[in-house]
Amino acid sequence: MTLLEDGSSTAELEESTAAPRPRGRWRRWVGWLVVALMVIGGTAIAARLVTTPPAVGAMLDPEGPGDVGARALAEILRQQGIDVTVVRSYAEVRSHLDDGATLAMADPLYLTDETVQALVADAPRTVLLSGSARMLRLFRLGESAVGESGPVTAACDLPEFARVGTILPGRMFSPSVNTTGCFTDQDENAAVLVDYSSSQRISLVDGTVLFTNDRLAQNGNAALGLALLGQTGHVVWYVPSSGDSDITGEAQESLGSLTPGWVTPAILMLLLAGLAAALWRGRRFGPLVAETLPVTVRASETMHGRARLTAKAADAPHAAEAIREGTVRRLAQRLALGDRVSAHEVADAASDRLRIPRGSLQDLLGGPPPADDQQLVDLARRLAELEDAVDAALHPHVRTPNPDDPSRSGRNTSDRGEHRA
Repeated sequence: MTLLEDGSSTAELEESTAAPRPRGRWRRWVGWLVVALMVIGGTAIAARLVTTPPAVGAMLDPEGPGDVGARALAEILRQQGIDVTVVRSYAEVRSHLDDGATLAMADPLYLTDETVQALVADAPRTVLLSGSARMLRLFRLGESAVGESGPVTAACDLPEFARVGTILPGRMFSPSVNTTGCFTDQDENAAVLVDYSSSQRISLVDGTVLFTNDRLAQNGNAALGLALLGQTGHVVWYVPSSGDSDITGEAQESLGSLTPGWVTPAILMLLLAGLAAALWRGRRFGPLVAETLPVTVRASETMHGRARLTAKAADAPHAAEAIREGTVRRLAQRLALGDRVSAHEVADAASDRLRIPRGSLQDLLGGPPPADDQQLVDLARRLAELEDAVDAALHPHVRTPNPDDPSRSGRNTSDRGEHRA
């Protein structure tokens, strides 16, 4: 067993470096398990978001309680004794229609024009709740008008609109020759179109602005909904959706159908190989071991390194602070003041020892820092002179060497050094 410079033995060093590793390998496996679960969960959520179709039927849904739903209008109709039947399949609409039923629906985007016309042909009364260009074209009701309108009243001969009052429509329409326009503006554009030229009656209004839950209570919107849908004792409300479609066609080729069959297994094999490699190489990493190395750094090297950094940065205030701290510490030791005294206390003690007024050394030991290198050199010179003066006052028998006498400077300096040591 050999001893190092700091007094420790090589046996102690070997014992410290050979410290046993903690028995917590199960924590690493728990971490890998958490990562795997996060990857699986993220993949499942992404697949769910990709494969879930958008909820198109939420707008004007008579069972929808949200802002864009129409549940409030359906409940008002039921309170008036009107039977409201919600149908979500176009194949079941005909079975619910009778002689006194009113068909209500928005634009069924996923049905062909022929199917939409067949649904309307079976209903004695139809209220189209969407003012799309497709509905206007299919039933020849008119065209969309350009611009917006302010509040309008009925201004037509239909008795059911007499007590509606004022409404603020979103879209206005230009009625065709055989169509009656109600709630018209100064340009004869109408908010409600009614065609009763044949045995059927078809009405069109932009219900997305007037009949949703958040706008039904405004102006005369609720009264207009009752006037359009409450003329019969039965309302068949068809709610279109992407899952209820009669549009057929060839499915577009996807990326999976275009790639060869061996690509997916190859990708899975690469992922498994990467995971196995990560587990294999990950076992070589263990916890960090704290080890005290037998290295001794000399104080002079630290001092010189800090001095070079200060000089390179041209930081005169920081250098002055370091010089003042060293002077205060040495003067405190020589004046037997202890290690926790302030610079002002050392300045007062040095003033008393040098028999000069108190306060004359406050700026020298605790004043503002120098602004440039010239002031720093001057401060260092004055601090060195202060230390020499205090040494001379404490030990008057020791002669101060004359810097102009080279024959005596070496001896006096060595004597001072021995006395200070």
